[in-house]
Amino acid sequence: MFSAFFLRKNFPSVVKLMNRKQFRPYFLFLFAVCVAAPARASFDFNANCLKAYQQIFELKLTAARQLIAAEKKNNPENNIVPLLENYADYFYLLTTESKAEFERLERNKSDRLDRIEGGDESSPYYLYAQAEINLQWALIRGRYGEYFTAAREIRRANGLLQENSKKFPAFILNNKGLGLISAFLGNLPDGVLKSTLSTFGIKGDLQQGISMLDRLAELLPKSRFEPFYEEVVFYYAFVLNDIAHSREAYSKTMKYTSRISDSSLLKVYLQALVSTKNGHNDAAITILANRPSGTEYQPFPYLELLAGIAKLNKLDLDAVQDINRFLKINKGVNYIKDAYLRLSWTALLRGDTGAYAVNISKVKNTGFTYQEKDKQAQNEANAPMPNLTLLKARLLFDGGYFLKALDVIGTARVAQFVAGRDQTEFYYRMGRIYDELGKRDAALANYQQAVDKGKTLKYYFAANSALQMGKLYELNRDFNNARIWFNIAIKMKDHEYESSIETQAKAGLKRISKP
Repeated sequence: MFSAFFLRKNFPSVVKLMNRKQFRPYFLFLFAVCVAAPARASFDFNANCLKAYQQIFELKLTAARQLIAAEKKNNPENNIVPLLENYADYFYLLTTESKAEFERLERNKSDRLDRIEGGDESSPYYLYAQAEINLQWALIRGRYGEYFTAAREIRRANGLLQENSKKFPAFILNNKGLGLISAFLGNLPDGVLKSTLSTFGIKGDLQQGISMLDRLAELLPKSRFEPFYEEVVFYYAFVLNDIAHSREAYSKTMKYTSRISDSSLLKVYLQALVSTKNGHNDAAITILANRPSGTEYQPFPYLELLAGIAKLNKLDLDAVQDINRFLKINKGVNYIKDAYLRLSWTALLRGDTGAYAVNISKVKNTGFTYQEKDKQAQNEANAPMPNLTLLKARLLFDGGYFLKALDVIGTARVAQFVAGRDQTEFYYRMGRIYDELGKRDAALANYQQAVDKGKTLKYYFAANSALQMGKLYELNRDFNNARIWFNIAIKMKDHEYESSIETQAKAGLKRISKP
């Protein structure tokens, strides 16, 4: 509505006309238009939006998009719509791994932010929705090496969530993004992303981030924010498994995902991934074999590769079928090299060195190296053919079959292996197996041998042995020795997984330095 002051100041001629009878209809029309002008767009997380949100987190993206389109048509002023559209794009890109689709859909970002910025500033969703969109694009962007832009988006998201927490302290959803950002930044390897964020003055704390997400996962089911539980668990599992490399990753993920519906394909992904990475291989095989299927679910090729990885860890050569199925249906750019590397291993297990060579050539000449797994596959393709005994022990160990791995390698002697890489790996594998079997002294002795033999090599065995020694000493509260071995791991340079190992060692030093 126009005030009299506003009219006098900006439209003096209109004020003069107001007293003229013939111009009164025009004034009344102007007044009616101003009164009828729509208020700022609202943020209405209504039943329809909640249903779309739930469908997204079950990876039923087609149904979710239909609900979002209906909401957009029936309630065009609802600014939850652009947020939901972004969620759908985020999970579509996560499941397809398509860089071309990323480049196409990324253009929607600024449009959605513009729509939200025109919304109701008094809503806790006003800043929150902007932060979520920035954070989602940063997470996807990082998968393709766009670190500088990702850093700016993380900085923007962090600032928005910090401001929103001050304005709406009871809006606990702020802690989801803040916890993720704090954990992510608190354990970030050295590189472009870390240096850029440091320039922006943003720092994190891994343990603080984990604590925030853990508290949220416990609190949400008892609160009015219960519908957002699955999203919190999704990020929490990611932090525990991929960022913190936590010993509790499996138990916590399985605990918190247990209350999520079995109709959720995202639940399958989380449980299978954490199982394969934490020595619960049989559980992963069962979970993936019983996963929900149908045209209502978003295609997720990586689950085929994950099934192949789990079978290969059991030395089950049927893994070839799953891995080939992944390569056939995958339209994305990630995990192609990793898949061909695993096919080369199945060939070695069959004794087919010709097929091994063919697949190693494909590792070298196809795919991309955006992901750490693909970078490592490229490194291994350029290395000599692996020793079959060591390969079997490695796979069985990764599957959590520690006694079987010991049966394969335990009767061997170091002299049987070629000096350098193979002998270092022998001691490393023995150390890892004894570590998991709780045989501390035997583990430390083998780790020490791996460090001595491999500290000048480009392979990760020596550096990771030093890291594991630090963790073992930490576990036994021998902090002096833990500090020594974490520092030794940090000082080793120019080897595989250098950033990841160094980051974990620095996190260990930080843990033991706290009172």
